[in-house]
Amino acid sequence: NTQHATWADFFNSQRLQPQLALAKRQGASSRLIERGQRLVERLDALFDDHRPAASLLHGDLWYGNAALDASHRLVLFDPAVFFGDREADLAMCALFGGFPDEFFTAYAQVSPLPAGHARRKTLYQLYHVLNHFNLFGGGYHEQAGRMIDRLLADCSV
Repeated sequence: NTQHATWADFFNSQRLQPQLALAKRQGASSRLIERGQRLVERLDALFDDHRPAASLLHGDLWYGNAALDASHRLVLFDPAVFFGDREADLAMCALFGGFPDEFFTAYAQVSPLPAGHARRKTLYQLYHVLNHFNLFGGGYHEQAGRMIDRLLADCSV
C-alpha cells in the first residue's frame, strides 16, 4: 500500500481498481468490468464529505477469523492489517454470515456511525466480494455485479 491524500483515493487505487483489474484477467464479464469502471469514475459521490480518521484495521474481520479462547475472551486472528476507515472492518463483519446484531448495536452505542455509512458498507463489501471472485470464481461474479449496480444507482441520486 502507498499513502494517498484521501481515504477515497486510497480505497480506489489500492483496493477497488486492483480487484477490477484482476477480475478482468479472471474472465469477468465485460459488463461487470465496464460498470465497475463507471463506479470508479463516480466513487467520490459515495464519500460526499466523509473524511474518516485513520484507524488500524484488521482487514479481514469476518466471523471465521474470530473465536473465543479457553477463558471465553474474544481472539481475532489472520489479519490483513492496514490503516483506513473503521467502516471497512464493520462492513466485513456483516459479510459471509456476519457477527451477531448485538455486536453492531453495542458498537453503535459506543461509536455511532456517520451519515452515508450504509452506502459505503456496500462499497467496502464489494472489495471483498471481488476478491472472492478472483480467488474462487462462481457466484461471486453475480453478487459483485448486483452490488455495482446498486452503488451506481446510489451515485446517480
